[in-house]
Amino acid sequence: MHNTKAYSAASATSPLASATIARREPTEHDVQIEILFCGICHSDIHSVRNEWSEFMSTAYPIVPGHEIVGRVTKVGAAVTRFQAGDLAAVGCMVDSDGTCPHCKAGLENFCPNMTLTFNSPDKHLGGVTYGGYSESIVVDERFVLRVPANLNLAGAAPLLCAGITTYSPMRRAGVTKGKKVGVVGLGGLGHMGVKFAHAFGAHVVVFTTSPGKREDALRLGADEVVVSSSVNEMQKHAGSFDFILDAVSADHDINAYLNLLGLGGNLTLVGAPAKPLAISAFSLIVARRSLSGSMIGGIAETQEMLDFCGAHNITSDVEVIPIQKVNEAYERILKSDVKYRFSIDMASLKAE
Repeated sequence: MHNTKAYSAASATSPLASATIARREPTEHDVQIEILFCGICHSDIHSVRNEWSEFMSTAYPIVPGHEIVGRVTKVGAAVTRFQAGDLAAVGCMVDSDGTCPHCKAGLENFCPNMTLTFNSPDKHLGGVTYGGYSESIVVDERFVLRVPANLNLAGAAPLLCAGITTYSPMRRAGVTKGKKVGVVGLGGLGHMGVKFAHAFGAHVVVFTTSPGKREDALRLGADEVVVSSSVNEMQKHAGSFDFILDAVSADHDINAYLNLLGLGGNLTLVGAPAKPLAISAFSLIVARRSLSGSMIGGIAETQEMLDFCGAHNITSDVEVIPIQKVNEAYERILKSDVKYRFSIDMASLKAE
């Protein structure tokens, strides 16, 4: 066991502050990683402030962060896929049972015994796991990913959550050239959805409540931009979409988007509104439409996504900050004051 610097919160109302945490020494199957960048996900904020207590109560102190990119510093004797000096990444999970049907199907993200990167029981040291707002992390080789060398590392960090969250449902839906794809909301998730849909060759339409986002949506790869408050603009697209990715976490009329789907079209939720959404049965029935949700992806699919990003030079649009500005960043995220994700330069932790 060794100590490392981190930023943690002592309670739901405490700011994140400098701390020292314990990390295990690498076992024979472990990879030790010096963390270079860690993205800030909105779920970090929910967890730190214990806002998901009805299904995932927060244990304090908490060290959040599950969008991790770094460099390997040490590997266990049985590790075969990594060596010291390699670029590596860690996403939302660091372990699973490996034996359940989901794990055997490459869907570790649905394992009932999945260990999250932070705030899950730590079978090695006791207590709970600590995440990426820290100098280093030790992870089982099975849950460490390779990072294409051509990618900007600060922009690559959010791929480990925002990236896979938007890539996975598009792959399942068969998004490709000739398909018409809608992306609802142009934020941290939505902007990644636009980039992926464009790279897949689809005709991409962004739906936004903000006319001022039109230029940026087109820059990111959209072919059209629809201001969703305009009934006429929405009506022009009725019944024409193959797939819609809904990345909005605020309350909204989902039937307005379901009615834009063509025969057999699918709308997948990746945003998580706090209140239940009212769904008209006829929005689904009349055109055999479907509504589904999606949550990150398995390890193999996440590696596929990173490789795809390497081939197409896709990263998240980020604002890089030092760890000392993390509390300010949280407040700015709540005001939607970032384009489009924050990435923490973990070298700043050395100044603590």
